Amino acid sequence: MFPLSAGACPLSILRSIHVDNCHFFIYPGIVLMQIDLSVEDVTKKFGEFTAVDSVSFDVPSGNFFSILGPSGCGKTTLLRMIAGFTEPTKGVIRIREKDMSGIQPNKRPVNLIFQQLALFPMMNVGENIAFGLRRHGENKSTIAKKVKSILERVGLPGFEGNKIDQISGGQKQRVAIARCLVLDPVVLLLDEPLGALDLKLREQMKVELKILQANVGTTFIYITHDQSEALVMSDHVAVMDRGGFEQVDTPQNLYNNPKTPFVAGFVGDSNAWAGKIRRRSVTSAEIETEDGHVFNVIVGEELQPGHKVDLFLRPEAVLIQPDAGLNLNRFDVVVKSILFDGANSRLLASPPDSDVELIVALPQNRQYDYIKVNDKIEIGWNEQSGTCFPGK
Repeated sequence: MFPLSAGACPLSILRSIHVDNCHFFIYPGIVLMQIDLSVEDVTKKFGEFTAVDSVSFDVPSGNFFSILGPSGCGKTTLLRMIAGFTEPTKGVIRIREKDMSGIQPNKRPVNLIFQQLALFPMMNVGENIAFGLRRHGENKSTIAKKVKSILERVGLPGFEGNKIDQISGGQKQRVAIARCLVLDPVVLLLDEPLGALDLKLREQMKVELKILQANVGTTFIYITHDQSEALVMSDHVAVMDRGGFEQVDTPQNLYNNPKTPFVAGFVGDSNAWAGKIRRRSVTSAEIETEDGHVFNVIVGEELQPGHKVDLFLRPEAVLIQPDAGLNLNRFDVVVKSILFDGANSRLLASPPDSDVELIVALPQNRQYDYIKVNDKIEIGWNEQSGTCFPGK
């Protein structure tokens, strides 16, 4: 189920209560959170194919919750079930504690934004935002007040009369969001809404969306295959693969404490080795990799001598030409390529006579202009920096 937060109170002292059809968690008599969306054991099958497999999670009110995964993992199918366009094969979806089974999409307290924003080009900004209100039978004065208010909330005051083709891509995104938020949904669903934008605008919109969601306070459920979008914007992220959730956590914990090999490899960049434990001490183990290296790594008690392991190491954990005397896993590599990308610059390198390609981050607090392609350099890393999982 959904984790509370880093450093939250122990689950054993939490109590769940229901008030006016709303679901709350309380801690020593204090309300911690209201659950806007609850998904319980939801499965979706298409014939023999299982697109979503027994997924359960809760999203508190006002949370920016992202579902991150590769194409085909089931995340859009899950979103469509929440929106009501697809019925689950089994399981229950509740919004503010109300079972959504059999409730049509237009009757659910949710709105959905696709990658194609579907703004009406023949209408101006105000008319686009007012469209849903008119269909709900609101009177003109109420519509005008709500349109003005929502435009101020999304940072577009006075844009009512602008034509759609007169505003920027980022402004169109905000108009699409305003058109949904003006209907006061409990949950706003976003299906890869930044996918059609160019890189610079996408980077800008990641920050704008996070600020916008914090300002309006509506619960966002965000679908993406882009890990940067999920990590930058979200309060919590569910990493999805092959129809199920691998890990649900804060962005920081997903990156620093992955719970499965898939999460370690999918969230952020990692160097990976397969190997076997040769011997171990109380807290660490000596691992021999398939390409002949021997590394010392901190491991859990479940990993014992003879066990196969998968070892992951972040590029920024690798030290270039480490100082003499540091007790590190040291070895030589040959620089194959230098990838300059400002603060994200890195090296591609391989051990001599090996096809294994490693990613090495170039820290910004030191100059490495002296390093050239085909140079042999020494690298090293601390035993606490690696992450090990049982291998196959």
